[in-house]
Amino acid sequence: MSRFQFVDEYRHEFTVKRLCETLGVSRQGYYQWRDRAPARAAKAASDKAATARIKAAHLASKGTYGSPRITVDLREAGEQVNRKRVARLMRVAGIEGVRLMRRRPAPPPEDADAAAVPDRLGRDFTSPEPNTRYVGDITYLPIADGSFLYLATVIDLFSRRLTGWAIADHMRTGLVEQALRRAHFIRGGLAGSLMHTDRGSQYVSAQFAKCCKELGVLQSRARVGSSADNALAEAFNATLKREVLQGRRTFANALEARFQVEAWITNYNTVRRHSSLGQISPIDYEQQQASLALAA
Repeated sequence: MSRFQFVDEYRHEFTVKRLCETLGVSRQGYYQWRDRAPARAAKAASDKAATARIKAAHLASKGTYGSPRITVDLREAGEQVNRKRVARLMRVAGIEGVRLMRRRPAPPPEDADAAAVPDRLGRDFTSPEPNTRYVGDITYLPIADGSFLYLATVIDLFSRRLTGWAIADHMRTGLVEQALRRAHFIRGGLAGSLMHTDRGSQYVSAQFAKCCKELGVLQSRARVGSSADNALAEAFNATLKREVLQGRRTFANALEARFQVEAWITNYNTVRRHSSLGQISPIDYEQQQASLALAA
């Protein structure tokens, strides 16, 4: 309780002058504080209403959005709000988005076989146009009974769109081939594109090389032990598990894992805001860029 508020509550029992002298505040300061009461009440009501809308946006994102994406949501809904205010109200209300804990990668060892399929990406995770540069990886989906499902991904570096993916209870080469063929189907062809991966056994296999050759895809591989060389794909995996599992260690069962991951992927491609794309989804970004190119 502030000293002015104390004066206001007890002014009917004691004089304002006596209360102010006892508390060491000025009467002028008290009366100014009292005159500003309607403005404080209006601000409190505004903050309360804004917090309710922030909670709704946070809930709609399944608890994953932080202040930047929620700010964009509110602005698109017609509200004049800045990110600092959203961040303050979220902090007061105890609302947090899901955060990524980053680790500094260890220096990679030299790869004696690098010349066979070199790193053609060079940690440049950008692309000037869609369907030209992709990254891929495999990640595990832990199940409560101790088993695992495995997710293989193919991500377009132009829009961060997950263009191909496959889920299975094994991590044989057929898993990554299925993901690549799915991207081929969705894009209507991958001929001339670059596919960058780590040097996992699935990606260095003759079967995967044959698939890439058939689809007209040029392979690129990270150095052995260098997570930074395929950082975007690994960051995607971390984001997926962080936002789907929401702090849990495992999925309840394989069916739940498949359903939740597929639902998240749909949301990721069509709804989830990406800061690197101007806070719009990958598919919206592709459509926006296509419209701009057509207009030009």
